[in-house]
Amino acid sequence: MPNQYRPRHRATLAISLVCIVLPLHVAQADDPLQGSSGSFSWLDGASQQAAEWNVILGGGFRVEPEFEGANDYKIMPVPFVSADFGPYVSVGPMGLTINAWDYEGMSVKGRLGYDLGRDSSDDKHLHGLGDIGAGAVLGLDLAYNLDPVEFKVSLDKTVGGSDGFAAKFGTAYSFGVDSFMFSIGPSVTWSDGNYMESYFGVTDRQSEKSGLSSFDADAGFKRLDLEVSGLYFIDEHWVVRGEAGLGYLVGDAADSPVSQENLQMSTMFLLGYKF
Repeated sequence: MPNQYRPRHRATLAISLVCIVLPLHVAQADDPLQGSSGSFSWLDGASQQAAEWNVILGGGFRVEPEFEGANDYKIMPVPFVSADFGPYVSVGPMGLTINAWDYEGMSVKGRLGYDLGRDSSDDKHLHGLGDIGAGAVLGLDLAYNLDPVEFKVSLDKTVGGSDGFAAKFGTAYSFGVDSFMFSIGPSVTWSDGNYMESYFGVTDRQSEKSGLSSFDADAGFKRLDLEVSGLYFIDEHWVVRGEAGLGYLVGDAADSPVSQENLQMSTMFLLGYKF
């Protein structure tokens, strides 16, 4: 397993746990019953607060390409941490989300996440291309829910690292069967020149070091995706989530010598405990 993915998922777990545990500690410290005779223990109080925040803790694994455009795959552990701090703030695997506006099916959400970039040591095919640094991701989600179909636009700006910008346009159809919830939908992703050149471009110097042909990657649509997800509630506490994705690189992302395979598949399985 490439080393970058261990710190990546440790970062996910650490950020999520800090967002959950710190408010729990503050809430408990403000509890006037704390320390009084017959009062709840800290663990009891924290468990009750976790239930109010819909906290889910768990983990699983994900199978995906070694890097975007790779023909080799890896299996890696994935933490599963999520919580809702009231109607406006939530934390999950992708970071912190602010529910800014929701009216008659239309919603606007802000996100704060991260992108750890790409290391040339991730795969021998990347040797000589150099590393792409880490960066913070500022996101904005615009959605319109016409139940059972949702239309969504996700805008992501990376600050640092590639300094890139990406826009994802997608739709999803959701439905339930007994204790199962399913969602399926297509999407298309557009990326700016900074992102494309960082991940798919090859400069003359990189060409000399890597042996790959020089290539200028311009802004444009980079991939098409079809995603399927399922959620199963075993009981009131245990939940299983599965995802499968089929992607296809297009444009300069497909033509780049960095890309070995245009067809990109992924799958994920998670088991979580809801307090």
